[in-house]
Amino acid sequence: MTQEQREWAIGLLKEKASALSRLPKKDDFDDVTRSKIKSFLGPWPRALEAAGLKSAKAEQITRKKEHRK
Repeated sequence: MTQEQREWAIGLLKEKASALSRLPKKDDFDDVTRSKIKSFLGPWPRALEAAGLKSAKAEQITRKKEHRK
């Protein structure tokens, strides 16, 4: 994955969220686009987090901090 691909996916999620005035759902995208977003950003919840549309759960943040030690 390149930075350009990551930025494309993030931009697409942000545009869709703005157009819908809500968090985008997987079903808001066609199969090919959804697959690309997930391949560039990970599972759907992580993709929304990467785009700054959803915050990470406290448990996930704790696990990441423990993993870095």
